[in-house]
Amino acid sequence: MKHFIRYILFFGMLSSAFSQTDSITVLEEVMVVPPKLKEFSTGQTLTSLQDSLLLQNKPSLISALNFNTPIYFKENGLGMVASPSFRGTNASQTAVLWNGININSRFNGQTDFNTINTGSYDAINVRGGGGSVIYGTGAIGGTVHLTNEIDFEKEFSNRIYLGYGSFNTYDARYQLTAANKNWSTKISFSRNQSDNDFEYIDADRKNINGEFYNNSLNAVFGYRFNKNNTLKFYSEVFESERHFSLIRPSENRTKYEDVSVKNLLEWGVSGRKISSIVRLAYLNEEYKYYPNIKTDSFTFGEANTVIGKYDFTYDFSEKIKLNTILSHEYTDGKGSSIPQNERNISSAALLLKHLVNEKWSYELATRKEITNDYESPLLFSVGTGYSFTDFYRLKLNISKNFRIPTYNDLYWETGGNLDLAAEEAMQYELGNEFQFNNFKITFTGYYNDIRHMINWVPGSDGYWTPRNIDEVETYGGEFLLNFKKQFGQHLLAVNATNAYTVSKNKKTEKQLIYVPYHKATGSVYYAFQEVFIETQALYNGEVFTRSDNNARYNLDAYWLWNAGLGYHISKNFILGSKVRNLLNTDYQNVEDRRMPGTNYTIYLTLNF
Repeated sequence: MKHFIRYILFFGMLSSAFSQTDSITVLEEVMVVPPKLKEFSTGQTLTSLQDSLLLQNKPSLISALNFNTPIYFKENGLGMVASPSFRGTNASQTAVLWNGININSRFNGQTDFNTINTGSYDAINVRGGGGSVIYGTGAIGGTVHLTNEIDFEKEFSNRIYLGYGSFNTYDARYQLTAANKNWSTKISFSRNQSDNDFEYIDADRKNINGEFYNNSLNAVFGYRFNKNNTLKFYSEVFESERHFSLIRPSENRTKYEDVSVKNLLEWGVSGRKISSIVRLAYLNEEYKYYPNIKTDSFTFGEANTVIGKYDFTYDFSEKIKLNTILSHEYTDGKGSSIPQNERNISSAALLLKHLVNEKWSYELATRKEITNDYESPLLFSVGTGYSFTDFYRLKLNISKNFRIPTYNDLYWETGGNLDLAAEEAMQYELGNEFQFNNFKITFTGYYNDIRHMINWVPGSDGYWTPRNIDEVETYGGEFLLNFKKQFGQHLLAVNATNAYTVSKNKKTEKQLIYVPYHKATGSVYYAFQEVFIETQALYNGEVFTRSDNNARYNLDAYWLWNAGLGYHISKNFILGSKVRNLLNTDYQNVEDRRMPGTNYTIYLTLNF
């Protein structure tokens, strides 16, 4: 802590040298939304989290999304494995896209949201509802888009964020941006680590074996040959080590190491009526699990994926656009319980967008995959929106989506099933959007019918094996509110979400485990001259932990409150502090996995 205070004083003096003005001006933020996502989301709801908001949260993706979206997260302790339930679906039915590339694990079909460091991205966009026609497998409950922006405007800037908090937690983020009219470079690095040895609120012991660290290196390069011809390259390396917290002190101490590498080369050419984008991506994921850290024994998995995509768009007019997407994916995977296997998937998608007039628009889309490993359905999506007035718009979307069997499902050594079919889901969504003055309010209702859900059951040989046996329906409603107004030297921003979710097994009529009926979030940000304050609130309703909904084992509902205070020491230097779990709430997201009580962070941000 003593060294950290020295850093604060040093950067404070440094920032004074860069600052030439005493007044603090709040600038209107430019929203970063990928063009494909913006153009082909007719009838659906988008939530955009820009980099300034991401800095207000912990570096992991779960922190930003948990307090700002209706998604429920099942977190196995602070910094441990974190999986989403989006509109009542399971973790493998939410697709995570990195600059348009699906990065869900090829082994289990999921993304661990504690392995995504938000310091690497310019924006994170969340879209509720189906998206398999464009984004492929897993896009049933919704999609999460991690976006790096490339601008060809003259700039040279640096941003440093340093944070230190309870449980000996360090958070360091650095970003360099350099660009002119022909080339652009953005390089960022993030480091997050913690002893994670918090004391239990109602027990005389600490969290044991919970330490973790992760590093993330991200690089983005762009070169513009001319205004119609651009080459871009995205690269990211993530490396982490987590010791999994113990439920009982007598248990073996375990740890999990993982490394992921993502590379994407993109060449875009555009003309008066056409645009063409060629993408070539390489993904690598590796993990090692040590069941006892006192020994060298471990299990492992490694998958290498190469993806080729061709995206062609033709504008018949300013109002009618036709888009074709062709792709091929090759994966080579192996592991301790998975013999080496290769998988090839080819797909073709066709999309049409029509702006009928200034009030009405619609889109049509279809997709088909070809592979020898499983049966894949014909997918489609229909979306429309109509503005009845200047402030009210009605939206409708109907789509058929899917999730393909994973490597574990197909090739697990003692139970893999090569006869599996892809999960299928029919979704119906109706949205009402109100926008007036500085308010934007959205009410959305949805229904999702999921068939052929893959579930692991005991086989005749005594081994567990996956089968297409479960059928689930999810339905509910979402409320989103956004308000932002600047008046003089004052800025006020208010955001709120509320979700009601029913997700039940059709056969048993029981609510699925770890899906609360209710979740709500709220945040208020207020700034006056050099000072700003912020507060966040989160409510998670009671959840079932047993498939028979035995209330004896339920996890209690809880409220969480966070608060923060910051001061612009100069134009380029911000010093702030945060208090999380202000009310010292004793809560769990997963049975027997305790979460920390009140904890503190002090931080500084330097821009130059």
